[in-house]
Amino acid sequence: MGRRAPRHTTQAPTVTEAELQDAVIDCAHLFGWQVAHFRPARTQQGWRTPVAADGKGFPDLVLVGLRVAFIELKSDKGKISGDQQRWLTALGEHSANVDVTVWRPCDWTSGTIESYLRTGVLRR
Repeated sequence: MGRRAPRHTTQAPTVTEAELQDAVIDCAHLFGWQVAHFRPARTQQGWRTPVAADGKGFPDLVLVGLRVAFIELKSDKGKISGDQQRWLTALGEHSANVDVTVWRPCDWTSGTIESYLRTGVLRR
């Protein structure tokens, strides 16, 4: 039997949530936005983000610029947890004049994120 030729794929490289976050923060700063992100810390039990009360699941980024935005970042296959969905729903239902959304790497490559950071207009 002959050897098979290697398969070539045209898939784009995987972008991690951390890489997406770095890109969003850099772009937000470029367009004059203030950004808040609460980093996890390594503990004996693994990575933890110290929060109190109902803080578990709070969105990854809070952006203040042309608008106020609460942004949850996910990798292409990342899933929204129940705690994250509760926050996104509560913020969307009870906060006037703020934007609440989930961004994934495809939103970066499509230009959706840069467009929002330039204009403050969230396109769904």
